[in-house]
Amino acid sequence: MRIISNLSINAATIGLTLACAPLLVVGQPTSTVEKAKSSGTLTLGYREASIPFSYLGGDGQPTGFGWEICGKVIEQVKNATGRQDLKVSIQAITAQNRIPLLQNGTIDIECGSTTNNVERNKQVAFATNYFYTGTRFIVKTGSSIKSLEDLKGKKVVSTTGTSNYQVLRKVNADKNVGFDLIGAKDHGESLLLVQQGRADAFGMDDILLYGVRASAKDPAELAVIGDAIQVEPYAIMFRKDDPTFKKLVDDTLAGLIKSGEFQALYKKWFQSPIPPKGVNLNFPMSKELQDNLKALSDKPAI
Repeated sequence: MRIISNLSINAATIGLTLACAPLLVVGQPTSTVEKAKSSGTLTLGYREASIPFSYLGGDGQPTGFGWEICGKVIEQVKNATGRQDLKVSIQAITAQNRIPLLQNGTIDIECGSTTNNVERNKQVAFATNYFYTGTRFIVKTGSSIKSLEDLKGKKVVSTTGTSNYQVLRKVNADKNVGFDLIGAKDHGESLLLVQQGRADAFGMDDILLYGVRASAKDPAELAVIGDAIQVEPYAIMFRKDDPTFKKLVDDTLAGLIKSGEFQALYKKWFQSPIPPKGVNLNFPMSKELQDNLKALSDKPAI
């Protein structure tokens, strides 16, 4: 694990050193805000390849839309605790271990590409939804696969531990599509299987597919296809039964939206050239997200 002293969440300026995150134990403050105040530390979970939400930039340090929003949350934690000396540790997480590491206290918050759904709400809590996406597919350019129906008899890969894997398994059974669903450890491996011809399509949230395409050696060799199977929200994730911290995070998001800073961050990461290759995802804000900037709902997907 790495630790950042007096975090500014600017990957170009932060200094990183090794640190260990304490596990939650009996007697430890139940509120994340109380924990930060008493210990003087907070731990952020980051993804290494969830472009453009949370990923490693060209300098090998975390960056992204969610990463910057986490920085805004940390500023408010400092204000709420009076701990301007708050030290922030960072911990790499995966789709498979993000929830367990949150539950056991290894991390305190994740601002990435985690879907807010009913099943996960049984284990963790979510803030106001801050993005909406749908499961689609990435294939080699020129592939005959143009829609879900074209996947009959094909091999489809998705990253294990994601809601997309479950969505694909369900739609395959419910609609009797007839594709062979295989799992990969992360988005990079999923894409590699398609590039190597060991899978015909990679099913994942459409924005993440645009992200892995942008980071590929030759983006023109890949195409995102099909209609969204199911639209789902992303939200900042933290431990259950912590209304104080949830209010702080929700209020932070509401403040960013009201000031227009949220919208500016969206344009920066979804409609402008982003690191490491300066590719523009050209991903306009969805109607669902536009509506939720007014509603400020944390409603989960079913």
